[in-house]
Amino acid sequence: MIKIHEKSLLDLEFPTVLEQVAQYAITELGQAEVLAIEPFSNSEIAISALKELNEYVASYENDHKIPNHGFDDLIEEIKLLGIENTILEIESFRKIAAIVKLSNALITFFEKFKDYYPTLYLRSSKLEVNTLIPKEIDLVIDKYGEVKDDASETLFSIRKDLKAVRSKLNSSFTKALSTYNTQGYLDDIKESVVENKRVLAVKSMYRRKVKGAILGSSKTGSIVYIEPETTLTYQRNLNNLEYEESEELKKILKVLTEIIREYKPLLEAYQQFLIAIDLIYAKAKYAHSMNAVLPILSDEKIVELKEAYHPLLYLNNKKIGEKTYPQTLEMNAEKRIIVISGPNAGGKSITLKTVGLLQIMLQSGLLVPVHERSTMCFFDRILSDIGDNQSIENHLSTYSYRLKQMNYFLKKCNQETLFLIDEFGTGSDPELGGALAEAFLEVFYERKAFGIITTHYANLKMLANEQPFMQNANMLFDERSLQPIYKLVLGQAGSSFTFEVAQKNGIPFNLINKAKKKIERGKVRFDKTIAKLQKERSKLERTERSLKVNEQKKLAETDKLEEVNARIQKKLENYQELYDSNQRLIYLGQKVNTLAERYMDNHKKRELMAELFKLVQIENSKRKKLSASQKKKKKIEETQINREVKKKVAVIRKKKKIEKQKQVEKPKPRPKLKIGDRVRLEDGRAVGSIDRIEKNKAVVNYGMFTTNVDIDQLELVEAVK
Repeated sequence: MIKIHEKSLLDLEFPTVLEQVAQYAITELGQAEVLAIEPFSNSEIAISALKELNEYVASYENDHKIPNHGFDDLIEEIKLLGIENTILEIESFRKIAAIVKLSNALITFFEKFKDYYPTLYLRSSKLEVNTLIPKEIDLVIDKYGEVKDDASETLFSIRKDLKAVRSKLNSSFTKALSTYNTQGYLDDIKESVVENKRVLAVKSMYRRKVKGAILGSSKTGSIVYIEPETTLTYQRNLNNLEYEESEELKKILKVLTEIIREYKPLLEAYQQFLIAIDLIYAKAKYAHSMNAVLPILSDEKIVELKEAYHPLLYLNNKKIGEKTYPQTLEMNAEKRIIVISGPNAGGKSITLKTVGLLQIMLQSGLLVPVHERSTMCFFDRILSDIGDNQSIENHLSTYSYRLKQMNYFLKKCNQETLFLIDEFGTGSDPELGGALAEAFLEVFYERKAFGIITTHYANLKMLANEQPFMQNANMLFDERSLQPIYKLVLGQAGSSFTFEVAQKNGIPFNLINKAKKKIERGKVRFDKTIAKLQKERSKLERTERSLKVNEQKKLAETDKLEEVNARIQKKLENYQELYDSNQRLIYLGQKVNTLAERYMDNHKKRELMAELFKLVQIENSKRKKLSASQKKKKKIEETQINREVKKKVAVIRKKKKIEKQKQVEKPKPRPKLKIGDRVRLEDGRAVGSIDRIEKNKAVVNYGMFTTNVDIDQLELVEAVK
């Protein structure tokens, strides 16, 4: 029988978790159910609840979404159904129909997808689908919340008469309104409604001129409201019929109430089912908000948490955009007790609380934010002593209170217990308190209990080091900055860094040395050794992280190179095939060319055809017989290869063309022209000789005429000798 003390729930802030979960429930009954969650007294029930929850969370990822389950509660209706001769209101029947239809939909859904949701189906299969209740209600009440005319023959007849009387009443009132308005007896508003009756708005001075019943007047007294005499008879008939209608409605609703009364236990079961679904839904939404999972559940006492987050801290940091550091630790039959040491503000208490809260959440049917390969088990008791528990009411000091707690632990602690103690042994003389704490810890150890303690006492660290089934642990610190890394490391005690932190905070060095002399040399050396080991551990951690990063980079580069190599190899194979194919085509072309030359010489057509046929047969014998799909695939591959080759050839041709153009475009060295040189104009045909040259201008004689031209426009045809 599992029993977890209420103080442990408070110490580990479990009520705060429930408040967060309750925010996701969509009904008030669901919220109340969430806030009432307690650790299950039986591990089998807890496992079933965890499976249900895990199935609901899985529905977010698959294509079979669980239908919505919002509903209005039937608390009052169920209470009234338990009392004889009570009659339910129309709205109550509508709520009942809605709850029954919703329950039917969920029961049918889980039946249909029982392979996806086996545990949820097991819950819903205990209920039966009921179509009679909605059918009976739908026969009486329409979708607008009114009793149908044909709910009974009497009601049908009454409403028919009501319709006729209302018509006559309206006609008679309209007639009176028209008559008195023509005579000028009515105010500008003409009519109004008093006591749910249409009345004429008569000017006060003409009230004796209008026959009828006065039902009131305006605040100023200038208007009198009169029900016309002609409508009084119809109004009396209407009142009588409305009374008959209300009596008939009571009879109909009473009959319907009696029919529904028989199903009171089923309605209670439906409501409880929907509350349970709302509870599971709220827990699923909470789990989804922090990526919580169902860990591996062990029958043996094993707690192996990987990347475990404190839920409250994780969600709070997520809200403000800060990083949360996960913890990894292991407890089993060979390592039952963990002693965490190290300086304050390093995360010792949070680690201890994380383990305790996750354990309580699991045993209460909640998923936990850990890696999916984590392993957890169930404990019969979870005992905690966390924080300053000074009791003003009982006039107890912190230490007195803690002693009372230890006494309670001694009575309850056994091999099925998980104990969590923060700052074990504090509150008294360090030497004496430490000795007593060591004695308590030895008892817990002998009883094979599982537990985590945080401490600064060296004797408890030494005890953990000496006992085979206990282990030391520390929270890592940066050895240079002395800032916490918030990572738990198992297997080694942690230094409190007392003197190092003091020195970092500006305490004079001579004062620190003086303090060191006041304590035993062995203790200083022990703490110094631990601090040194912890620094070495930090260095190793950094080196390990760096090596892992480098290893991942190398692996990524190797994969990339292999991929590139495979692509190159494939291309080489494709190009080789293309080359072989082209060589074969060249060979065939040469053979055909030889045959053509021979035919041109001898004109032997038959010999030519025989040689060609022989050539085709030889080539076909080399080819593999391919199916239509294989031919199509090969054609596509060849097209792709040719396309790639053409692209590459086009690039090469373009480069060569550009180079050729550059060579062509290179300006030739222009010769120096002299008098007597034979020249012609650029792009011209006529040749002349230079008579004289003046200021970069040349006079060219063409025999028939001379012309003055820029030297730059002339080309040398023949130099003068």
